[in-house]
Amino acid sequence: MKPARNLSVAFILIAAGCLLLVGLAQWSDSGIGVGGVFAGHTKSGILVLVSRLIGAMGVIWLGWFALNLAAAIMSIAAQLQPDNEHHSKASPNVAQTFTIRAFRFGSVINKLTAAISGRLSAYSDRIADLETQIEHLQIQIQLSKSQKRNIEAIIYSIRDAVIVTDESGRLLMANEAAGRLFGFDYRDSQHKPVADLVGESKREFADLLSRVAQTKGKVKRRQIDFLEAEKPKSFDCIISCVHDGNEQVCGVVAVLHDVTREKEIAQMKNDFVSHVSHELKTPLASITAYAEMLCEGEAQDEQTRKEFYSVIHDQADRLNRLIEDILNVSRIESGLIKVEKKPVSLTMLMQEQLRMIKGYAEEKNIEVISQKPIVFDRVAVDKDMMSQVIVNLLSNAIKYTPSGGSVRIESEVDELARVARVRVTDTGVGIPEDEIERVFDKFYRVQANKNQAKGTGLGLNLVKQIVEKVHSGRVFVTSKPGVGSTFGFELPLATAEALETV
Repeated sequence: MKPARNLSVAFILIAAGCLLLVGLAQWSDSGIGVGGVFAGHTKSGILVLVSRLIGAMGVIWLGWFALNLAAAIMSIAAQLQPDNEHHSKASPNVAQTFTIRAFRFGSVINKLTAAISGRLSAYSDRIADLETQIEHLQIQIQLSKSQKRNIEAIIYSIRDAVIVTDESGRLLMANEAAGRLFGFDYRDSQHKPVADLVGESKREFADLLSRVAQTKGKVKRRQIDFLEAEKPKSFDCIISCVHDGNEQVCGVVAVLHDVTREKEIAQMKNDFVSHVSHELKTPLASITAYAEMLCEGEAQDEQTRKEFYSVIHDQADRLNRLIEDILNVSRIESGLIKVEKKPVSLTMLMQEQLRMIKGYAEEKNIEVISQKPIVFDRVAVDKDMMSQVIVNLLSNAIKYTPSGGSVRIESEVDELARVARVRVTDTGVGIPEDEIERVFDKFYRVQANKNQAKGTGLGLNLVKQIVEKVHSGRVFVTSKPGVGSTFGFELPLATAEALETV
């Protein structure tokens, strides 16, 4: 190695010396040998000499760097070979040494290339596997997004209010019903605190969500009442925690079902049972009492016995009417009542019922006023049902009109609207304005007029059911306390086809 290295150094020094001699020759030719006649030539020669010196130094440095690099490469190649290959029985000359070391270096390079190729092939297979996994993950992501959209569509379509929050009480999802209930934009309120969205008036709900999340309860059910438009509304609230794979609470889901109408119906049923029980007990108590007195012989003369019989008969008749009214209302509401509609003149029907009610009016000294029959006021109705409507309106007017008053019944035909209209007007006690809307409710009686006359509260409700549900008409009422009331209804006029069938 040393002889080769010495020869290389000598070669580099010779090349550098040649460059230096050439520079000196050019400098001598520039005019120094003649005496330097011209100063410019002298300066030029000096510059050439300097440039040659710099070039010679550059050649020496580059050669030295190349020698060191070659020595380093050969050293690495030697270290890569087994130890037994480093020594030979005979020392090779310089050319053989370079040949052997070049061959060995090439062999090492081939091995490195093969190793790198193998590694690249393994990485290529690994990359292919990762690409396949990425494709599967992308499919799963698409499926997850599709499932999320389906879940959101289901939640948005639910009529009940649905709210989903994270463990910190921030809104994750809500549907339109929840937005209407709590008064916020359900699409642009994500990640906002629910306590800020629901407001102070519904703070109880936000507090309940927070407590359920803190206690990590699975399901909690509670009825919550809110005040909307000055009217109380009740909601059946079901709240449950959402747990992740580690059984940690990651969210809360609340569903609020409006049970206001259900509570009203339940209350109406209770009121119905209560009223029916009361109304049935009253006549039954009278019948039972007078029957017991007859059995015990307390009616010793014929006149007293007739009075007792009359009371029993009247109360039995009242009980029968009550049961009949209840059954009729029930049949109409369930749609099981049999209806036979035929063209009938309303005025003629009114005259028939007036004759039936005349005796009752005379007993109270009340004048009943009617009009002359109208020729073209025929309507397609069930005659028995419509007779009951007219009787109920007339008897109700007479019942709440003081002695000496009057009751007027009249009808008219509105050709433009194609309806016949009937009005019953009295000079009775009237109805307060805040109770007018409820007079057609079942079992409802005006508080101020309860002592004025007895009643079950079913008569006007039956009128409404027959007119509106059975005959597609309309009932109406106007009243002024101390002046009187006007109850009425209107029905569609009978068509030409219905008249031809008569």
